[in-house]
Amino acid sequence: MTRVNLHLPPSIHQRAKLLAKRDGVTLDQLVALALAEKMSAVETEEYLQNRAARATREKFDRALSKIPARKPLKGDELPVRKLPTSRN
Repeated sequence: MTRVNLHLPPSIHQRAKLLAKRDGVTLDQLVALALAEKMSAVETEEYLQNRAARATREKFDRALSKIPARKPLKGDELPVRKLPTSRN
């Protein structure tokens, strides 16, 4: 494993130690997990941006055309919207 020196503000250090203790992990494990989660989030955002850049209306319409026309399953219905009443 690689060793990294990390400088944290005292308030973050204390909160991280408490969180690690609460979760039953070492501070090193907590920091490694937090970094892995952040990396995953950034990579997911980049992936979605790349996918969106390749999107076209034609591809969208083609995908929608594959969905069968039918009533929604129970529980998937849209809520009934009430129209505003006039105040005359």
